[in-house]
Amino acid sequence: MKKLAIFDLDGTLLNTIYDLGEACNYALRKMGFNQHPIPAYHFMVGNGVRKLIERAQPDADEKTIDELLSIFREYYDLHCMDDTRPYPGIPELLQELIEKNVAIAVASNKYQNAVTRIVEHYFPDVPFVSIQGQLDGRPSKPDPSIIFSILAEHPTPKTDVLYIGDSGVDMETARRACVESIGVSWGFRPVSELRQAYADNIVSAPSEILKFLSDPF
Repeated sequence: MKKLAIFDLDGTLLNTIYDLGEACNYALRKMGFNQHPIPAYHFMVGNGVRKLIERAQPDADEKTIDELLSIFREYYDLHCMDDTRPYPGIPELLQELIEKNVAIAVASNKYQNAVTRIVEHYFPDVPFVSIQGQLDGRPSKPDPSIIFSILAEHPTPKTDVLYIGDSGVDMETARRACVESIGVSWGFRPVSELRQAYADNIVSAPSEILKFLSDPF
């Protein structure tokens, strides 16, 4: 029986794409750059906010990226919950995990302050054992450091861990951490990316995750 489920945040637990895209477009607009349609952001997010800015304005120098990032964070901190919503079935899944005594954690490439605020707002009754976002000095996913940090907070044998995410970055993170991965089809990336990243399992609905809690015979 699995004892710990680690979830990616954006595109896995929550549909955050509109608020992320609006914040990025606001920063681009303030700096006089062209904006992007919201669907384009599906392929810009996933590696942290700085990488999002770099992808949205690839010709910008470091100073400009820093300015865009500052504007983004100021706006996003005020508007990160305007249109963000849990995916259908996610609240019910988390409740089922709680009832089955499976510990729950979050591992996100979004900066820590935003991760903590958003998770605690949308899931106030979930007793997360760890809520971890991007920290200065710690490499972003797919580096597995964030998984190891969660395991340091909540020691669990790797064979008893599931890592759930929506992108190739997530599947690579799980592989490097040597834990079982589940790719979800409702997020920001296509299923083909999950397969190419060697997802151990792929699900199309949150309830399907429950069948992977029991160890195979």
